[in-house]
Amino acid sequence: MERTSPGLPLAEGDRGEGVADLQRRLAAITTGLVVDGTFGPKTTETVFIFQKQRGLRATGTCDTATWMALVEAGYGLGDRLLYHTQPMIRGDDVAELQNRLGGLGFDAGRVDGIFGPDTAGALLEFQRHSGLAADGVTGPETLDQLARLRGRITEPATVAGVRERQRLRDAPRELRDRMLVVAHHGGMDALAQALARDLTRTGARAVVLQHHDPSTLAEQANALAAEVLIALEVDDTSSWCAYYHSGGFESPGGRRLADLVVDELAGCGVDTPATQGMRLPVLRETRMPAVVIHLGPASVAVTHTAEIARATSSAIVAWVASPVAPDD
Repeated sequence: MERTSPGLPLAEGDRGEGVADLQRRLAAITTGLVVDGTFGPKTTETVFIFQKQRGLRATGTCDTATWMALVEAGYGLGDRLLYHTQPMIRGDDVAELQNRLGGLGFDAGRVDGIFGPDTAGALLEFQRHSGLAADGVTGPETLDQLARLRGRITEPATVAGVRERQRLRDAPRELRDRMLVVAHHGGMDALAQALARDLTRTGARAVVLQHHDPSTLAEQANALAAEVLIALEVDDTSSWCAYYHSGGFESPGGRRLADLVVDELAGCGVDTPATQGMRLPVLRETRMPAVVIHLGPASVAVTHTAEIARATSSAIVAWVASPVAPDD
């Protein structure tokens, strides 16, 4: 299945082979969509529903993130060989493999649909444990063994969630010398710098990153071995705070931080934001607890910069003191 994008973004009113390709991919995973090469209201509605289901920004317009999610949704476990390579293989088949390995007690890391080192290590461990050739490839024998053991999986991805909770519980209860990243795509430097200054006063090492590509921001944060990432963005829609959630797996640390951020922001000029579990690229691709703070309308970030920075810093301090929900 080709990953080439068909002249994105695609929106209502567009016509052509790119739209037909989009419709074919949507029709393969849903029903009732006619492939006619015309991006009409029905295609908009179908894209919107797909985006909501995948934890993406629900706009009804097919952007790069939506297109890549559609490509990945076209793969089922067994459709192709999975193994660790560069660039890393992505897809729903990888997520299914991670779910099955995690449910059997093999730590494949978070369920992100990306075949990285953690997934490779878990697959090798599973193969050795099962008496299979430990080649790190999902060949027929490995898939057969996974299928035979499927009935033993009671709760997928338990290992990754348990280990993240334990890492957070074992971490220091103060920010001193801990690496935090404040990231944005542009236009948010004043707020990002204010937040970084507030965090630095607590003793943290706060770094501000700016790039238009969320995957690049995630890569840079991973390279810094950051312990937390706060991504800031703004437009004229409503406010919300997102943490990573996908395929029955969620980041317990991310969710706890998002809840605390929402509580703190409610008292500083921001309309009561909602907490959302999402699969945005910057949340999916970071290796640490991360949240996206989306502020709206845009005037809020300008007129309440200091208050928002203080509130977010207070939420992070509270999160470090109690990084996992008491009932989690």
